[in-house]
Parts: sequence; C-alpha cells; structure tokens
Amino acid sequence: MSRKHVAVLMGGFSSERPVSLSSGTACADALEGEGFQVTRIDVDRDISAKLAALRPDVAFNALHGPFGEDGTIQGILEYLEIPYTHSGVLASALAMDKGKAKGVAAAAGVPVAQSEVINRFAFPVEHPMKPPYVVKPVREGSSFGVVIVREDQAHPPQIISSPEWRYGEEVIVERYVYGRELTCGVMGEKALGVTEVVPQGHNFYDYDAKYAAGGSKHVIPAKISPNIYQKIQTLALRAHQAIGCRGVSRSDFRYDDRFSEDGEVIWLEVNTQPGMTPTSLVPEMAGHAGYSFGEFLRWMVEDASCSR
Repeated sequence: MSRKHVAVLMGGFSSERPVSLSSGTACADALEGEGFQVTRIDVDRDISAKLAALRPDVAFNALHGPFGEDGTIQGILEYLEIPYTHSGVLASALAMDKGKAKGVAAAAGVPVAQSEVINRFAFPVEHPMKPPYVVKPVREGSSFGVVIVREDQAHPPQIISSPEWRYGEEVIVERYVYGRELTCGVMGEKALGVTEVVPQGHNFYDYDAKYAAGGSKHVIPAKISPNIYQKIQTLALRAHQAIGCRGVSRSDFRYDDRFSEDGEVIWLEVNTQPGMTPTSLVPEMAGHAGYSFGEFLRWMVEDASCSR
C-alpha cells in the first residue's frame, strides 16, 4: 500500500507569513517522521494550478492570516476536491470576522465583551466608549494592529485612521477586560486542557509574546479552580460548535478574578488555524492530553475531508 501523500501549505502572502513558514516546516518534518509522503508548498497566487497538478491525498493547511484562514484557500480545495485539515469555508470566514463571530458565539450563550465595529476612516474624535478599551482589526490574527486605550488616555488613538494603518478598513472596539489570559483548544468534539498565558516583559500577549522564544510562559494546566477550568472547556467547545469549526481550533478568554474566585470569564475569539510552532499553545495542549506532536498531526490528517 502506498504512503498517503500530504501537501503542507505554508508561507503565503499575509502578515503572518513568517509564522506560517515556521508552523509548516515543523508540521512537514513531523509528518515525514510519521511515515507520510510530504510535499512542502510555499503558497503563492498559482496555488490552484500547483495543487491541480500535484493531486495530493490531503492538504495540511499550515497557513495563517487572510487567504489561509478566511475561507479562501478552503474554497480552492473544495473546488479541487482535495481533502484538507481544519475548518471549512463558512466557519473559517466567520471566525476570521471578529464582529460576526462574536455575534454567533453570544447567541449560543458564550459571554463576550461589549463591542462595536467601526470603519477606521470614520473613527471618532471622541472615545467611542468609556476607556479602557481595545481596538483590533476585524480580520487579522497574531495580535497585529491591536491597540489598548488606557483609562487616562485623553483621545482615541490616531494611528487607526492614519495612512500607516495597513490592517483593513474595519476595526472592532471592545471593552477592555482585566485579568488573566486563558486559552483552550478543541480537538474534534473534545476540549483539551486550559492554559494560562503569562507574557514575559510584554504588556499583553502581542506578536513577540506569542512567537519569540521566552516571550511568554505557558502554564498547563492553568492554576484556576476546577469549576472555572471546566467552564472554560465548556465555552471553548460551545464556540467551536456554534461557529461550525472542524478539526482543531483554539478559543481565547480573559478571566478577571480580582474580586472573587468566580470572577468574570469573557470569550475573545476562536482561532481556526492555531499555530504549530515550537512555542505554540495547541501542540502543548495535545501533549498534555497524551499525544506526541506526530500523533497529533496524524490525527489531523486522518480527520481531513471536503465539505467541512
């Protein structure tokens, strides 16, 4: 019997290209170690022609950011009838739009923070809500373009409407939630462990805290009460199912326990293409659940399909 041929899609042309190359390389190496025939593809505008000629058994999607996780590459793979990993067209597009994803999650009973979507060119001269609040691009990942507006800041951030801004026309303005950064992966229909992310030398979990060696400390299992731990797992699975995610996803939360242990748990977003770098969270969660990195990726390849 011939080995299953897996095309690992990586790189691409979003702001997250370096992260995708790192994820893709790690995944390709591990899949080869699992005995798969692997072709590494640095994705460009000719990807549909390359895939049509290659005809792999499975496409392992290691792309991050626009094109890779917004339903676009998923649509190409559906058209070519090549089974692929992670979420399908609709769930990918929905999860990538932070405003719409929050609406769906909230309707499913997942607690979210007060927010509104604003065109950046119409960004108000007065604060759009009482500080502190956070401004994020609607359709970016890896904390690109995130601006935290503190309580003592007199005016809205001017960078949002300036020519230097390169993260799209729409931004989401969201109430700042104090507290601890918690995250939980979902694998199929099962929530993995809860990790607390503690940035080291950073004000919040920004790009460098996520991807630079030593940028953050990951505590798994998170040192929180059992009822909060279980609540985070339940909400991560609920968001995964409400948005229609498949394969692996990761939900991020804030947990404000300043005044009581029960505190406030707020869901921030779901990531349908979690990082697969050496410092990434979901591979650690899978390891905590007893899967080696190779076994985890093998599960994802075997889970791949079309019409996701």
